[in-house]
Amino acid sequence: MARSITHLNPQKTLFLLCDVQEKFRPAMPLFDKLIENAKRLTTAGKILEVPLLVTEQNPDKLGKTVQELDISHAKANVSKTRFSMMIPDIERQMQQLFDGGKPTDVVLYGIESHVCVEQTAIDLLERNINVFLVADCVASRVNQDRDMAIERLRAAGCVVTTSESVIYDLLRDKEHPKFNELRKLLVAKSADMQLTRRSAMTDAATAKL
Repeated sequence: MARSITHLNPQKTLFLLCDVQEKFRPAMPLFDKLIENAKRLTTAGKILEVPLLVTEQNPDKLGKTVQELDISHAKANVSKTRFSMMIPDIERQMQQLFDGGKPTDVVLYGIESHVCVEQTAIDLLERNINVFLVADCVASRVNQDRDMAIERLRAAGCVVTTSESVIYDLLRDKEHPKFNELRKLLVAKSADMQLTRRSAMTDAATAKL
């Protein structure tokens, strides 16, 4: 079911941030590194004016989205009990953002990889939406759960990528009017999420600066 890789379409891309909440922090050894990478990606999305939708799983018990992530520009922040982000409130927001239609591409990141993120990705694929799964911005309590989820979603047709690759793919050109504003974000290396498959794209992309 593998799909051919495509570029992100900046005019038809949506960022989905899944359940990065405070109560998960002590349970995940890579949580702080995930936040570091997710912060860079979220900030870049804000600068590039890519719409963002956020969910929080049962926030009364699990807390709000961590303070380190500036989600003030999010078009909606929706609480949920269902594991997938694809609940009616999110679907309505997507339709409003894309003139009654849907995004071509979704950049998906958050936690947990093998539960909420995976189920969201499957629901998006079933709607014929391209899913760009940001591997250095997803985590689980156990790394093997995350790694197996990434492999399952790769096989299902998701584009497995990194935060830096997403930013560069949205820019596409050093002459992009927002490139200089993003330069500091791109110079800094992503935090190491101990992925089993490492990409050479990060170092190659940084060399362009």
